[in-house]
Amino acid sequence: MERVLAVVDPTEVAKNVVREAGEIAEGMDAEVVLIHVTTDEEYSARRRAMEALPKMNTSYTHDDAKKGATEFARDIGDEILTEFDVEYEAVGSLGNKATEILDTAAEYDCDHIFLPGRQRSPTGKALFGDTTQRVILRFDGFVTVATS
Repeated sequence: MERVLAVVDPTEVAKNVVREAGEIAEGMDAEVVLIHVTTDEEYSARRRAMEALPKMNTSYTHDDAKKGATEFARDIGDEILTEFDVEYEAVGSLGNKATEILDTAAEYDCDHIFLPGRQRSPTGKALFGDTTQRVILRFDGFVTVATS
């Protein structure tokens, strides 16, 4: 194992995922790539909110969203991975979570993906799709999923 990808979001489960990825990577002398994906819906909502502020001449671009996502991933890495002897890189992305996770794993040639899962009913998965399920089915490598 040379490189692992850990998916970061603002939950305690995600912090545990990063911790687990750091521990495994340290034991295998591997690098860690941290990714935070901002969905198109999240981007649109934030952009509308920014534009609605009175007397603010502020725009919120795709680049701003990616930069913010990268900074968020880096902040989590700084908080969690300092206890491990690992190198890590933070990546921010904008789009469909499963697609961005899989594309980043391929781009960085990751051997293993760590991601936070969530409890969702079979009906919810069918109606809304499930990032975890899509990553597990499409990634040609190991996937570790942590749930609360």
